[in-house]
Amino acid sequence: MRHSKAGRRLGRKTSHREAMFRNMVTSLLSHEKITTTDAKAKEIRSVAEKMITLGKRGDLHSMRLAASYIREKSVVTKLFSTIAPRYKERAGGYTRIIKLGIRQGDTAPVSMIELVEEAFTPKAPKQKPVKPVAEKVVAAPAETGASDELACEASAD
Repeated sequence: MRHSKAGRRLGRKTSHREAMFRNMVTSLLSHEKITTTDAKAKEIRSVAEKMITLGKRGDLHSMRLAASYIREKSVVTKLFSTIAPRYKERAGGYTRIIKLGIRQGDTAPVSMIELVEEAFTPKAPKQKPVKPVAEKVVAAPAETGASDELACEASAD
């Protein structure tokens, strides 16, 4: 039974799967978007977001942890110098997965995973719109003499 065992195995041995994730995360951070299957994209999303979080911390220990996972030294430098500062104000959600359809050869569902580009601006809390208070219109007291006579003449006709 696979109770409490998270993650997809993707039909690979552990060492192959881990090496594939390391290569894919390195490519994602290098090119800022890659095309792969849906399952692989969903799996590398969490690893890529952890690497960007390490980059946001910015200390030496974080750099060494990222360098132990990412394959290329130039990509680690890019992560800490350009990618992480871009997401300084963002609390998470650095990647986006866009479904592209199916691959013609084997009908595998294909997606593109990319780093989110637009600058993050925290939303101000919503305030309920204040309804304007309608002023009460007080009708002037009607004169009984003239209006009663008109009402009587109209009913007689």
